[in-house]
Amino acid sequence: APRPPERAVLVAGALMGAGDVIAQQLVEQRGLRGHHGPRTLKMMAIGFCFVGPVVGGWYKILDQLIPGTTKVVAVKKMVLDQGGFAPCFLGCFLAITGAMNGLSAEENWSKIQQDYADALLTNYCIWPPVQIANFYFVPLKHRLAVVQCVAIIWNCYLSWKANRM
Repeated sequence: APRPPERAVLVAGALMGAGDVIAQQLVEQRGLRGHHGPRTLKMMAIGFCFVGPVVGGWYKILDQLIPGTTKVVAVKKMVLDQGGFAPCFLGCFLAITGAMNGLSAEENWSKIQQDYADALLTNYCIWPPVQIANFYFVPLKHRLAVVQCVAIIWNCYLSWKANRM
């Protein structure tokens, strides 16, 4: 069986793909014939190569920076996660998606400026309560899995946002 880091990366890729399928089918209502396969594969690649390794690595770092499982620790972790990591991660995610969609540097920058604030505000509606619960109740080895379950909904939103031209 693969060690947790590899498994986490595979799960992240699969769930990015699932989020994109949901975005295309339920949100955009493209239908099976209108489904854009290459887009789903791109989102999966971003999950495998960026989301999984970066988020998985971040949780390990966060646990070393702020050890423990008290309520105060959970809140401190959430503040660092949402105040420091989330804004950077989101900017990188939008930039990578734009680049993979073939946008020029100028087009990509303009799309990031258009989408970033809205995506970050949406992030703040979803993630702080999820992360406090995650950091308080869930052991480190299962945290990425909890996040990935909520992330199916989040990835659906991100995929819709990032691929809307």
